[in-house]
Amino acid sequence: MIDLKNRVAVITGGSRGIGEACVRYFTQANGRVAFTYKNSAERAKQLETRLQGKAKAYRTDMESETEIFRMVERAAEDFGGIDILVHNAGIWNDGPIDRLTLEKWNEIIRINLTSAFLFSKAVLPFMKKNRYGRIILISSTAGQRGEAFHSHYAATKGGMISFTKSLAVELAKFNITVNSVAPGWVDTEMNNEVFADKKYKQEIINSIPLGRIATAEDVAGPVLFLASDLAGHINGEILNVNGGSVLCG
Repeated sequence: MIDLKNRVAVITGGSRGIGEACVRYFTQANGRVAFTYKNSAERAKQLETRLQGKAKAYRTDMESETEIFRMVERAAEDFGGIDILVHNAGIWNDGPIDRLTLEKWNEIIRINLTSAFLFSKAVLPFMKKNRYGRIILISSTAGQRGEAFHSHYAATKGGMISFTKSLAVELAKFNITVNSVAPGWVDTEMNNEVFADKKYKQEIINSIPLGRIATAEDVAGPVLFLASDLAGHINGEILNVNGGSVLCG
């Protein structure tokens, strides 16, 4: 029922984890995808090859305004336009407030939040031209309730949630919807170090009413839905994907 035929999506951080699952789901739905990567060149090229012309990889530094705008321009040239943005790229690390440096704070703000602003700004001319667009930002439960020892990360995701709601109203007159998917714990490589502690991993599982940690595909499905025509009247929504562990919207 979901068909992205003739739709072009930009998906950031598309070489692994949630982003990679989104790239696969979008191409399975007949969409064409331009996705970014930074360090995982081999994996990005393998995914590009596997999808046989439906997707193309672009190395992009999330901290560089120049590279972000260049990537979007190249993608629009290669695919003939841009209809959908899924901003997924980001980092997560420890940051106890008494040991959190300004450098570390600024880095995560640039990579997680400022890049969301830059990518959204970069794709707007193409969406406005066609009077159609879908922007989906991947935030987090941390942005809704906060997260001790990760205040810098939570601040970026909370900012992303407010950014989502603000743009949703601002861009609606151009037939551009803006929504966010807010995952809880997800079993991806980004959390391998945390989940190496089997006891702690089991504690996390026990805290989730559905009794399991989300997979990348569990998140990619709702993203695909928000990108589709089925979600045409959903705007400014924060869609939680956390198995019921955090009940807020």
